[in-house]
Amino acid sequence: MNKTIRHASVFALLLVLALLVRATWVQFHDSKALADDKHNRRNAIEQYANPLGDIIVGGEAITGSARTKGGDLAYKRTYKNGELYSPVTGYSSQVYGATQLEGIYKDVLDGTDNRLKNPLDTVTNKRAAPGDVITTIDPAVQKAGYKALDGKKGAAVAIDPKTGRILGMVSTPSYDPSRISGSTDSKAWKELTGDEEKPMVNRALRQPLPPGSTFKLVVAAAALEDGLYGSVDARTDSPNPYTLPGTSTVLRNENQSAPCENASIRTGLQYSCNNVFAKMAVDLGQDKVEAMAEKLGFNADKLDVPVRAGKSVYPSDMDKAQTGLSGIGQFDVTATPLQMSMVSAAIANGGELAKPHMVSQITDSSGNALEKYDDAASQRVMSESTAEGLQSAMETVVDKGTGTNARIDGAKVGGKTGTAQHGENNSKTPYAWFTSYAKGSDGKEVAVAVMIESSSAARDEVSGNGLAAPIAKAMMAAALKG
Repeated sequence: MNKTIRHASVFALLLVLALLVRATWVQFHDSKALADDKHNRRNAIEQYANPLGDIIVGGEAITGSARTKGGDLAYKRTYKNGELYSPVTGYSSQVYGATQLEGIYKDVLDGTDNRLKNPLDTVTNKRAAPGDVITTIDPAVQKAGYKALDGKKGAAVAIDPKTGRILGMVSTPSYDPSRISGSTDSKAWKELTGDEEKPMVNRALRQPLPPGSTFKLVVAAAALEDGLYGSVDARTDSPNPYTLPGTSTVLRNENQSAPCENASIRTGLQYSCNNVFAKMAVDLGQDKVEAMAEKLGFNADKLDVPVRAGKSVYPSDMDKAQTGLSGIGQFDVTATPLQMSMVSAAIANGGELAKPHMVSQITDSSGNALEKYDDAASQRVMSESTAEGLQSAMETVVDKGTGTNARIDGAKVGGKTGTAQHGENNSKTPYAWFTSYAKGSDGKEVAVAVMIESSSAARDEVSGNGLAAPIAKAMMAAALKG
């Protein structure tokens, strides 16, 4: 054979071998990655070829599926009371993907989770019937919170202190996920994502803001656990007014006539005395306050319910003046409504914190449980005596202090108001907070935290008692009644 032809033949054979190796590699090694690629249109076609499974609240589906007209995507997601439940469900869009419970349990809801397959499905690789996601949400609590927020920009979370079950999670302004579930919803998507009010932000979980005086509960718990003060009725060392250490900044109280000088923790919470808790934080030192805050969930990088919550922060590397400001929930302290509901829940539950969660189980199409999220074991974060003392003090706040708007006939209610300043030189309208718990005579319990980011109220009318406490009351009353 001619030498040139022989070389060409060998080269051609090598090219064929290279193509075979590459084809084999793609088929057996890269196939899953290619199949799972978000740009693979076949995935969307397969996902929406049949109705999806549902997200269940109070025994009823709050999601559905509707037949589309034309196109290669046969079904699209629909929502019942979409604006009410979007902080729970998230959205499932043919174009923009899926978020929150829709995203976390996508494989269950579209039938691709291997646990849904029977032996024959496994052999034939047939897609199984989709499963459902059963939530812990109480529809009465959810509706009460949404109605009470009444268009204000804010959020609220309600938790069962004993079990950690999330009974309500509301964020307003909200949006209807049905608007962006199809393949021709770009106008609605641009409108929602460009809205300055940010209706798609889950403020209950994903927007940590300064918690103001509600954080005084954390400082009080740290002081009682440390032994700095023996009880909530012990006299404190709290000059009024209080000058922040190393500065000429005088920290005053909102109520100038309140008996805040050397006030006890009970009186300090009742009148929300800044001098008491700023001085207390300085006396404890940032490390001890931080330790208590972290037991309650602050600074946690991963807090999944199962949707991941934004990180609530208690800062470090502060000087004494900054530590003082942190003691009243200012400086760089931030918290979500979920986090502040956890604080009240731990106090209400005798010092034990149950991990919050809003899914009880996932099931197959026949209702058989694939996985149960049993109520998590509680973790002790403070002594029972500390929790009982704080319960008593929080009940004083509601009975005759700054939280009277949260009173519920026939129930024990404890709470703490908060008004957090923000903006340069505190120039912007403050945030209004309220964190609380209620206990019914039949043993039912609930803890609620409410944050109002903005409302139509005048600046001097913004308060935790005026704006946030009535919302907490509505949700707590619904939980105790249910």
